[in-house]
Amino acid sequence: MDEKPQIFNPQMIINQNQARFTQNPTMFLPLSYAQLQEHSLLSPPPPKRFNSGGPFSGSGPELYLRRQQQQQIQMLQQRPITGKPKIVTDDLANQQLQQAIIDQLIQAAELIETGDPVLAQGILARLNHQLSPVGKPFIRAAFYFKEALQLLLPLNTSNTSVMSNYNMIFKIGAYKSFSEISPIVQFANFTCNQALLEVFEGCNRVHIIDFDVGYGGQWASLMQELVLRNGGAPSMKITAFASPSSHDDIELGFTIENLKHYASEINMDFDIEIMSLEALNSGSWPLPLHLGENEAIAVNLPIGSFSNYPSILPLVLRFVKQLSPKIVVSLDRGCDRTDVPFPHHIIHALQSYSGLLESLDAVNMNLDALEKIERFFLQPSIEKIVLGRHRSLERRPPWRSLFIQSGFSPLTFSNFTESQAECLIQRTPIRGFHVEKRQSSLVLCWQRRELIAASAWRC
Repeated sequence: MDEKPQIFNPQMIINQNQARFTQNPTMFLPLSYAQLQEHSLLSPPPPKRFNSGGPFSGSGPELYLRRQQQQQIQMLQQRPITGKPKIVTDDLANQQLQQAIIDQLIQAAELIETGDPVLAQGILARLNHQLSPVGKPFIRAAFYFKEALQLLLPLNTSNTSVMSNYNMIFKIGAYKSFSEISPIVQFANFTCNQALLEVFEGCNRVHIIDFDVGYGGQWASLMQELVLRNGGAPSMKITAFASPSSHDDIELGFTIENLKHYASEINMDFDIEIMSLEALNSGSWPLPLHLGENEAIAVNLPIGSFSNYPSILPLVLRFVKQLSPKIVVSLDRGCDRTDVPFPHHIIHALQSYSGLLESLDAVNMNLDALEKIERFFLQPSIEKIVLGRHRSLERRPPWRSLFIQSGFSPLTFSNFTESQAECLIQRTPIRGFHVEKRQSSLVLCWQRRELIAASAWRC
């Protein structure tokens, strides 16, 4: 990994990022999440049954042996169960509880989808007795999805997101804590940025079309690497698409000022422009997109950024295709499943967030910090998925199929990028995370379950 210091030095950038977080706590890496699948627990095998004899059994020694066997069975049944059998019993009971909750959530989602809010309200009310924001990861995740489904009912008096009454400071603090304790954010940013750095090699002007600008930390990290490369830093421009329905003007202003300030500190020629995502759906093409001559164009297109408006993704892909970018980088959390019906989409997302919460519990962090992460960061993300999909209930092809149908082909990450991801996970103090290569994607997993997948594409 030391053979290409001009591209990326994982050890150095991790240390530099940690130092930067300490010196400038408002600049950190934005999130895109991953694909998660719940692994079913196997039911214990049925115990072997002794042959106790039938109505035509013999007598004498055979009858005596059968009676001895029956006495042994009775003694075993009276003996208290300890150790492993109890664990198996607990696991089975937990599995049955989870399945019962899943069945109720599916039924409530189906009733909401078909326009029967009264029965749906009854099911969600019953779930109040089983779910809570404290407890095991699955119970907490199911609670947040139950709360999000509640927002879809006309009987809900507030019908507002949990975030509506809170200041941006809480959201930033929760996100900062999440990015510090979980490797998801750094894995996503470093993997995508390395692919960008490699295609930007030798370019003097770079232009990034971004559909998930977040708080701008990914681009601060990329700026730092571009400045350190041989031949000096190129000029950099970002055109960020944002929706007024999901992006706060104050947050966008915060991101813009943060990035401009950081660029000035490292003496980099930088500009950023915000455009409305709704313009892609208005039919007013071509868009007033300012592209300079001899610019190397790249696109950041995380699938999760379309949670609020999944129906617009095909239009975005058509728009990106016209730009002829050098590369498109994407992230897949695995919970944005518009290729399945609404109720099953909810369950896929529930399983994703259950695994994510399980990985957070393994860190053994302060409970107050964990509560704030869930309340101000994860719960609003869940609401975004549920409310967004309900606005667009029709099923669509899987996102990878949409990419290929739109004329995109997958790129394979370099060996250096793979090594860098492995290095990052090895530095994580919690054991249980690992990186897998699946086709052309790099996948961050927790206990063999996918958290987030990074991929790169060319037009």
